[in-house]
Amino acid sequence: MSENVIAPESAEAAAAKSYPIAADVNVRSGPGTSYAKVGRLSAGTRVTLYCQRPGEKVTGPTGTSSIWDRIGSGRYVSDTYVRTGSDGYVATRC
Repeated sequence: MSENVIAPESAEAAAAKSYPIAADVNVRSGPGTSYAKVGRLSAGTRVTLYCQRPGEKVTGPTGTSSIWDRIGSGRYVSDTYVRTGSDGYVATRC
C-alpha cells in the first residue's frame, strides 16, 4: 500500500529564505490594505517568503514599494515591513 501526501508549498519552502520583520505589521489575505486582516506580526519575527507579487503601494519602515510578500496560504505582508536587504524582488513572483 502506498500513501500519497500532498504538500503544496513544500517545493516553495525548500527554495524560500526567512527575513526579519522591521516593525509591527498586519498580515493581510491579499496584496493590499483593503484585503482582510488575518493576523499581526511583531518586529523581529522571522518570516519565510514563498513568493512575491505586485499590489498596493505602501510606505513602511524600509521605504515605499508595491511589492507584497506571501508568507503563507492567503497571508501577505508589504515588503516595506520585511528586511530583505533589497528594494526589488528577492523571491519568485506569485
